[in-house]
Amino acid sequence: MEGHAINSICIAGAGSMGHQIALNAALAGFKVICTDVNEEVLQKAEQFVSNYLPERVSKGKLKQADAEAVKANLIFISDLAEAAREADLVIEAIIEKLEIKRQLFAQLDSLCPPHTILATNSSYIVSSKIVDVTSRPEKVCNMHFFNPALVMKLVEVVKGPHTSEDTTSKLMDICVRMGKTPVLLKQEIYGFLVNRILVAIRNEAIYLLDMGIASHDDIDRAVTLALGHPLGPFGLMDLTGIDLTYYRGLERYQETGDPADRPSPTIVQKFIHKEWGRKTGRGFYDYSVKD
Repeated sequence: MEGHAINSICIAGAGSMGHQIALNAALAGFKVICTDVNEEVLQKAEQFVSNYLPERVSKGKLKQADAEAVKANLIFISDLAEAAREADLVIEAIIEKLEIKRQLFAQLDSLCPPHTILATNSSYIVSSKIVDVTSRPEKVCNMHFFNPALVMKLVEVVKGPHTSEDTTSKLMDICVRMGKTPVLLKQEIYGFLVNRILVAIRNEAIYLLDMGIASHDDIDRAVTLALGHPLGPFGLMDLTGIDLTYYRGLERYQETGDPADRPSPTIVQKFIHKEWGRKTGRGFYDYSVKD
């Protein structure tokens, strides 16, 4: 591989995905700065790390010295310029809205050193829709982690027509160093590998619910017990966020104009009422009462 080694990583976005990717990278020995415009989100992310590390130590999963090293190497700040100025790699993990991502990548391109790789964690928006706002097309790529990022082993690295072989090779190597198993998509396709399969299942599940064929919990039971999935499609939407399901459907509909791509009435209703799943305490299931 050519050029600079990747030692310093910036995570742009400290939400449920971003702070876990940041912690995963710090656990792998990288110097990590996690940034977000929302101070409350940053505080929650920092608190998550403060709780997670001692728990791992108490369970014998992590040595105290290693936990202290991780905490020393992981910084949470709101200043994007400070976070990005020495990064060898930036992983963007913000809201799934194309224009907001484009604005961020334009900022990152002006703030980061010329050698910095700019990766998006987007699970649907391909990097070719973002790359033109940067001056480094060969260093722009998708690097899609799965939720929860600390647990899930797979990462999809998606090579755009503009992405260099050196960039994809470095990202594949970073995944391995982070304890992940990467898969390489040699060309862009909507939904990548996993989500194309999951969307087909999810859409059929929503159709069965909308048609009154079965309840959401019975559909989930059928998928978990008969197909062996750890979560049914409705439980999975609650985990990843029904708001994300809504935004992805809306983005796709705006792109294709196909009515079949519009978010279903059920998803729209959940979105409007802010029943977004675990993050709001209620989605298809109620999480307000803890066991």
